[in-house]
Amino acid sequence: MLVLVVDSSTPAVTAALVEVADHGVVMRAQRQAVDAKAHGELLAPAVHAVLGEIGAGPRDLDAVVAGLGPGPFTGLRVGLVTAASMGQTLDIPTYGVCSLDALGRAAGAGRILAATDARRKEVYWAAYDGGARITEPDVDLPGSVAERVAALGVTGAVGEGAHKYADVLGLPVRDEPMYPPAAALAELAAERIRAKGPSERLTPLYLRRPDAVAAAGRKPVLR
Repeated sequence: MLVLVVDSSTPAVTAALVEVADHGVVMRAQRQAVDAKAHGELLAPAVHAVLGEIGAGPRDLDAVVAGLGPGPFTGLRVGLVTAASMGQTLDIPTYGVCSLDALGRAAGAGRILAATDARRKEVYWAAYDGGARITEPDVDLPGSVAERVAALGVTGAVGEGAHKYADVLGLPVRDEPMYPPAAALAELAAERIRAKGPSERLTPLYLRRPDAVAAAGRKPVLR
């Protein structure tokens, strides 16, 4: 089955095509560009490019997988809206995967911290053991994360957030993966895809309120 994978939970805007078969997941085409301010401009052309690379069209897709975050409000919703719109238009199922889980899976063996940049001097994070998540996704100051993962016996870290705050976290940080890998996102959804599971609602993991909020009330014009 030909599956589109998208993720916009970090500054990396990712689009990929994978084949999901009984024996595993095979990468067919991939595009990734890092620009925290251009998710909306970059994702659609990336989807078009990966389809064109293998001579496929949207109607050749069997499913869409999307990274659910956690991530900043504006960037994250670009990927989820794109995935949901394509699923509805093409009448194909959509599946969501926690983006941190892709980092944790790609990290492999050992107790690992996966951390992405949450801005405001915070990180989105979760801890993993052999690729399996052992804590719920959360957002916190790096110093607080360091204390919590030390108690869990975590010995290394991956992700952009881990690189940015390596001195505070006090853990060896691996060069890769820096951002959620498309292959790992697909692998985490592969069982549902093979089973032709029902389409899932793509609910974003924001973990905190967006920076911009509606005004609480009208201000008086006259005093």
